[in-house]
Amino acid sequence: MSIMERTKIATDKLDDSTVLEPDVDFDPYKYQCGFGNHHSTEAIPGALPAHGSNLPQKCPYGLVAEHISGTSFIASRETASNVWLYRERPAVAHDPAKPVQEAHQIRASFLPTNQDVSFPPTGHAWGPLTTAPYKQPAWPGLFGTAPLDGEAVDTTFIQGLKTIGGHGDPTLKDSKGLAVHQYAFNEDMDQEAFANHDGEFLLVPQHGTLDIKTELGMLRVKPGMIGVIPAGIRFSIAIVRPGRRIVGAAARLLFRVQEEARGYVLEVFGDHFRLPDLGVLGANGLAHVRDFEYPVAAFDFHSPSASPSTLNWRITVKLAGRLSRYNQSHSPFDVIAWHGKYAPYRYNLANFAHMTANRDQLDPTAFTVLTVPSGKKSGESLIDFCVFGEKWAVVKDSLRIPYHHRTSATEIVGVIKGTYTGSVRPIEAGGLKFEQIFTPHGETYEAWKKDREDAHRPGVVCKGFLGFMFHISAPMGLTKWATEEHPDIRLDPRGLWSSMRSHLMDHIDEINANLKKVGRPSLYSGTAPGDRPSTDKKKKGSGMNLPTPPETSDWTMLASDVREALEKVQK
Repeated sequence: MSIMERTKIATDKLDDSTVLEPDVDFDPYKYQCGFGNHHSTEAIPGALPAHGSNLPQKCPYGLVAEHISGTSFIASRETASNVWLYRERPAVAHDPAKPVQEAHQIRASFLPTNQDVSFPPTGHAWGPLTTAPYKQPAWPGLFGTAPLDGEAVDTTFIQGLKTIGGHGDPTLKDSKGLAVHQYAFNEDMDQEAFANHDGEFLLVPQHGTLDIKTELGMLRVKPGMIGVIPAGIRFSIAIVRPGRRIVGAAARLLFRVQEEARGYVLEVFGDHFRLPDLGVLGANGLAHVRDFEYPVAAFDFHSPSASPSTLNWRITVKLAGRLSRYNQSHSPFDVIAWHGKYAPYRYNLANFAHMTANRDQLDPTAFTVLTVPSGKKSGESLIDFCVFGEKWAVVKDSLRIPYHHRTSATEIVGVIKGTYTGSVRPIEAGGLKFEQIFTPHGETYEAWKKDREDAHRPGVVCKGFLGFMFHISAPMGLTKWATEEHPDIRLDPRGLWSSMRSHLMDHIDEINANLKKVGRPSLYSGTAPGDRPSTDKKKKGSGMNLPTPPETSDWTMLASDVREALEKVQK
C-alpha cells in the first residue's frame, strides 16, 4: 500500500488505485522544528522503548533496533550526531551488491591526478538541464543550446544527476571536500531507493516540487526551499504533479503527464552542514533555528496478502563516486519510530533574514544559510551556502553592482527564480555560473559606468528574484562532462571587454593640481587626451615624444610613462 501522509498509517486505508486531486502546493506531512535538536517521534504510539534505554532486549511490537552514527563514537557532545531507528527489518537484510553497469555522470574524486577533471583558471557558465533532447547551435557554446520538441527520455533522479565539479575526495582520511551537481528528471523512483555513502546532499529545487521519502519520514521540498539528506540515509524522490497526490501505478496511468524537475545539489564530504555563528549580530538575523523542519516517523506498510511484486525493491549506493546496487524483498522505509539528531530536514528560504548596509557592500557570506567549517586555524569555512532574495538597499555613494574583485574562494552562482541582472555570463533560472579561485571578475564597463551615475535611493531590490551562491574556499575542479559534454555550455560573448576604457585622463587637471600641492611633478601636461607632452628629447622615427625625467626622482611614475610610450611605438 502506498500512502502519502504516513503519520496516519494506523487509520488510513488507501491502496495503489487511490487517486486524489490536491493543489500542487498542498503539503500533507507533519514536521518537527529546530535545527540540530534531538528529535523523538513514533508513527505508532508506544513504538519507542522506555526512557533510559536505547537497546532493550525486546523492543515494542517486535521491532528491531538499529543505530546510525553520523560522527565518530568519541566525537564531542557538541558535534556528535546519531540516530536510533526502530523498524520492522534491519537494513542489512538484502541481496549481495553488484556494480552498476549503466553509464552515469556522477563523480566524487577531484584530485589533480584525475584525468577526468580539469582546473581552468577562468570562469564558466551553463544553462539549465532538461530531460528533453537538445539541438546544437550554429556556434556551439556561444548562445547555449535549445531543447527540441519531442518526447523526453524517462529519467529518474539517479539517472538525471550530473556532476559539474568539486574539490577533494571522499576516500581521503581526515579530509573534507565537496561536489556540485545539476539534476533533471521526469520519472519517480518507484520501489527504488538511493543511499549516498560519500557525503551529505543539500538539494536546491529550481523547477518541480520534490516528494522525498526517507527512512526517517517524508519531506516535501518545493522551489524556494532546500532539503538536506545526511550520508547513509536511504531515500527516494518523486515529483509532485498537478492532479494527484499518490505515487502509484494507477495514478501514473491516469495522469501520464510529462513533468520534469530541475535543480542543484551541493554535496559535502567529511563533515555536515551547520548554522553559521551569529557573532556580533546577537540573537537575530540570517536563518533562525526554529525554521528548520524535520520529518516525523512514517513507514510503508504491506499486508501479509500483498502481491510479491510490491515487495521487490532496488537500492542504489554511491561510494567513491561509483554506483552499486542490490535488491531486497521488503521496503527500506519501514522505520516506525526514531530518536536522535542525525536526520534529514528542510528549510524555506523565504524565512531568511537578509542583512543590509548603509555604506559599501556586505560580502556574500553575510547571507549564509548553512556552512561547513574547513578545520583550519584561521576559522574560515570550506563551504558557505548563501542566498540572495528580496531585501532593502539603502546604501548611498557606493556601488551597488558586484564590484570587481579577486578572491581566495571559488564562487558558484545559480538562479532559482526571477531574472539575473548580472552583465557578465548571464544565466536564467536553472543555470549555473562559476568563477575559479583568484579569477578576476565583476560587471561590464557599461554596467559599471551606469551604476556610477545612478541616483541611489533607498528601496526594495531583487523583487521576484531568488538566487544562491556556493562560496567555496578552495580551487574547484570541473569534470570533462561540464567542460565538454554539458548540453548547454555558455561561453563569454565576443568583445565583452572591448569597450573598457580608462577615465584617468578625464581628471588630469585635478590630478596635476593635487600633485603640485605636494611638490610632485605633473602626471601629464598635454592639451588633449592621447597627446604626449612636448620635450626637447624626441625619439627619431618614433613619431612621439618621450617625457622629460622629473626633477625629483619618481621612478615609479617614470617607469609607467616609458612603458606606455613603448607600447605605442610597438603598435
